[in-house]
Amino acid sequence: MRILVTGGAGCIGTHTIVALLENDYKVSVVDNLSNSKEAALARVREITGKPIEFHRTDLLDRKSLAAVFATAPIDAVLHLAAFKSVSESVQEPLRYYHNNLTGTLVLCEAMAEAGCRNLIFSSSATVYGNLERVPIVEGAQLSPSNPYGRSKVMIAQALRDLHAVELKWNIALLRYFNPVGAHPSGLIGEDPNGIPNNLVPCVAEVAVGRLQELSVFGNDYPTPDGTGVRDYIHVTDLSLGHLCALEKLRSDPGVVVYNLGTGRSYSVLEMIASFERVSGKKIPFRIAGRRAGDIAACYTDPSKASIELGWEARRGIDEMCADAWR
Repeated sequence: MRILVTGGAGCIGTHTIVALLENDYKVSVVDNLSNSKEAALARVREITGKPIEFHRTDLLDRKSLAAVFATAPIDAVLHLAAFKSVSESVQEPLRYYHNNLTGTLVLCEAMAEAGCRNLIFSSSATVYGNLERVPIVEGAQLSPSNPYGRSKVMIAQALRDLHAVELKWNIALLRYFNPVGAHPSGLIGEDPNGIPNNLVPCVAEVAVGRLQELSVFGNDYPTPDGTGVRDYIHVTDLSLGHLCALEKLRSDPGVVVYNLGTGRSYSVLEMIASFERVSGKKIPFRIAGRRAGDIAACYTDPSKASIELGWEARRGIDEMCADAWR
């Protein structure tokens, strides 16, 4: 099978491509490199010893995207490409809606024209918003508190509507919790352009001296130590979830939804302590005000994915931080 991975040069994309290639899938990649580097794909080739077909293009470019589908038959699409900063989406909502929604619609049109109707959509736990009841299950109310999360909800609804009128579509909606860590080789990991928005790459930037200190956004949340708690999942565990979802699509399930997380929550301060433990580096930090759109606690009940996909996360917090440091 050949899988097209949109946003494939990013952190989740590269780790998933490693898993795909190691399991004998063929891979094509579409990425505009707006927040990633082509060198990451070269490192994937180094890890696996296998080829990757790369197309530097934007999902909003209909003509170029159609040309990608014309180069080789695509059996399924793993759609990871999106703007993903919560805080940035609050400041630039129209840019986020245009990129995330329109890009997905153009992709689906190109898929339909090429006769490819198997899609795995990269969603986020952000779609649940600030729920009072945790752990979160797939049937929980969707009430995102920021434009990024709302864009994910809108896309999911569009995909459900698409399937409702064309039953040939098989779509897996994967709601990630907080991916961290890196490949054990240390050759690929999270290395965003500019200043990172996510916690662990920010901690790593402080550890190597690129940033002087870490900003901890809020210490007055109703959590054990006052800092936000999240369900951090090793990106290698997450990548294997995509392979399980691909197998699920082969059974013509229609539209299915899965939370991908560990079921365990860690606070910002716990993550800092773990990183200090595995790296031997002191991580100076300061307490800053809460960021717009952030929530206190978010972690999942991953039992549905375990039962229906045969998937579960296996790596713990120290392994996540050690691999990120490596």
